[in-house]
Amino acid sequence: MSPEFDLGALLAERGGERYELHAKYLNHQLPRMLHTIGFDKVYERAEGAHFWDAEGNDYLDMLAGFGVMGLGRHHPVVRKALHDVLDARLADLTRFDCQPLPGLLAERLLAHSPHLDRVFFGNSGTEAVETALKFARFATGRPRVLYCDHAFHGLTTGSLSVNGESGFRDGFAPLLPDTAVPLGDLDALARELKKGDVAALIVEPIQGKGVHEAPPGYLRAAQELLRKHKALLIADEVQTGLGRTGDFYAHQHEEGVEPDLVCVAKALSGGYVPVGATLGKDWIFKKVYSSMDRVLVHSASFGANAQAMAAGLAVLAVMENDQIVANARATGELLKSRLAALTDKYELLADVRGRGLMIGIEFGRPASLKLRSRWTMLQAARKGLFAQMVVVPLLQRHRILTQVSGDHLEVIKLIPPLTVDESDVDRFVDAFTDVMDDAHSGGGLMWDFGKTLIKQAVANR
Repeated sequence: MSPEFDLGALLAERGGERYELHAKYLNHQLPRMLHTIGFDKVYERAEGAHFWDAEGNDYLDMLAGFGVMGLGRHHPVVRKALHDVLDARLADLTRFDCQPLPGLLAERLLAHSPHLDRVFFGNSGTEAVETALKFARFATGRPRVLYCDHAFHGLTTGSLSVNGESGFRDGFAPLLPDTAVPLGDLDALARELKKGDVAALIVEPIQGKGVHEAPPGYLRAAQELLRKHKALLIADEVQTGLGRTGDFYAHQHEEGVEPDLVCVAKALSGGYVPVGATLGKDWIFKKVYSSMDRVLVHSASFGANAQAMAAGLAVLAVMENDQIVANARATGELLKSRLAALTDKYELLADVRGRGLMIGIEFGRPASLKLRSRWTMLQAARKGLFAQMVVVPLLQRHRILTQVSGDHLEVIKLIPPLTVDESDVDRFVDAFTDVMDDAHSGGGLMWDFGKTLIKQAVANR
């Protein structure tokens, strides 16, 4: 008999080596980056929207694991569901039966999308997108998918082909022959559709990179153009779905928008078991799975596993029972309005935008000469450094975790757990005000740190 595995003992013995192990065996640039900006913390435990370090200091999470932790960390209902499904010892993934949990989760998901009929379960957001791309191509018989400039749909090869950021695409060619159009530009969309080879347009109702929302009426008008040309609308709701924007799906904010395919993931996992889902119309699924010979033409080895399905069912139960979507709408509006009120006070604060608990804070060129010269110096070294200068003191001084919204962007994106409350809003706004006061004072540790970032940016060129 093999010796018993003791996870607690292993972590107690080796947990302190976390950064060294990562540097040696995984992505060596991650610990290097974390050390450089002072994010090399050691978090011991987490619950809800908070972390704690070894000294018992509490940190507010305004990042939610890039949106994965929609219900916060270690929600008791999700934890119980996972304990229950493990204790049930189900005959899972036999491949030649139909377990009840996938059907039950599909039923609950589709209840929020009455115009859609069927679900494919995979393991991630990028896999949900890959599924939608394949289904759209097969269902229409056309090769090309349109996507929007600055879009982010994942990093596997198919989804990378519809990624609007060159920094992610560089060096991975050749990709699929897809085409970018500007978000909101209906004329550009119409020109591409007239070529007759377009299978679909894939679009984020609110782009994750920079937090840019599709203009009012764009999705509905785009849908009409696509239908006229017998092409499909794919809504990527991997980050915006499941309540993030104050509606169950962000595309539901615009009346009459009914995508042919919808991609979800992230928050559906409960933060525990990776899961992705592609929701679609009946005719699309029936065309892909047209005969028994094609029953496995698209599948996933771990798709629809019992643990993921149990987590998803628990997440939806909590969202419905605890009015999570309504909380995201109300708390998000409170946070956004309080931040927007600061734009007149701080000349470095250019814009506050977004919906629900997906908010972008953009910084811009100040008017005063002293601040403008410092801003120009940062921009010359690398665009995005000022936003990083804000993110760092939010963590170091106020123990609040945030992120810069994308490479070379002066935007901070807030995507906290959907369970945050007014006290969390107060804490963030107070901290952000303190950091902005420091930035506008024209001196202090914040600008000293900016010099460090400039040196680092120049060294990396």
